[in-house]
Amino acid sequence: MAAAAAPSRSVTKEVLPPALGAVSEPPPLFDGTTRLYICYICPFAQRAWVTRNCKGLQDEIKLVAINLEDKPAWYKDKVYPQGTVPSLEHNGKVTGESLDLMKYIDSNFQGPALLPQDPAKRQFADELIGYADAFTKALYAPLISKVDMSDEAVAALDKIEAALSKFSDGPFFLGQLSLADIAYVTILERLQIYYSHVRNYEIAKDRPNLEKFIEEMNNIEAYKQTKNQPLILLDFAKRHLKANTFSLIKF
Repeated sequence: MAAAAAPSRSVTKEVLPPALGAVSEPPPLFDGTTRLYICYICPFAQRAWVTRNCKGLQDEIKLVAINLEDKPAWYKDKVYPQGTVPSLEHNGKVTGESLDLMKYIDSNFQGPALLPQDPAKRQFADELIGYADAFTKALYAPLISKVDMSDEAVAALDKIEAALSKFSDGPFFLGQLSLADIAYVTILERLQIYYSHVRNYEIAKDRPNLEKFIEEMNNIEAYKQTKNQPLILLDFAKRHLKANTFSLIKF
């Protein structure tokens, strides 16, 4: 499969379903409909959501939004025993874990390929996706522990800055948009807001590649439609970074 160019910027805006809570009835489960279970505030679920949008699968994969703070019991009991998001109901089974699920959607559905055929780019994509969890933990750790910054967080940001210069045929990690970009952009979306407002630290300052990456991603409609308002994310951070954020959501 060839790497995809950036998706069209004139995508029709999707009407999002309301989030389902404890008293909500489940959809007609395992009826042949493919469903992506997400939480609108969750960056890990957002990865799968962006992948779905980039491949143009809004009609093929239906969104089911779950309120993780008022989670319906049927979600864990009947859909996904781990009780986390994202998960995908497809062909009578349920698949989870955001980084795995991005690859599953890319390889099992029609639409632009989001991983390249070029061996060097494919290897680099695998390395970047493999590092995404460590990057996330390194950047969230200072927020959770209430320190201003850490050497590990700075080094992680610098590593991403350097990675964005490896290929020169576009502003993204592999030049053209890929799953590697999707693995990081939903995390960076939050980190940019959290560090600016909570730590007075601009993650893209003196990192021109990262600044350009964020700017270009914000022009892609398939991603823009999944974004939350900054004040919503900031309010979530203020409420949940007092505890371990990872207890609510899953990589």
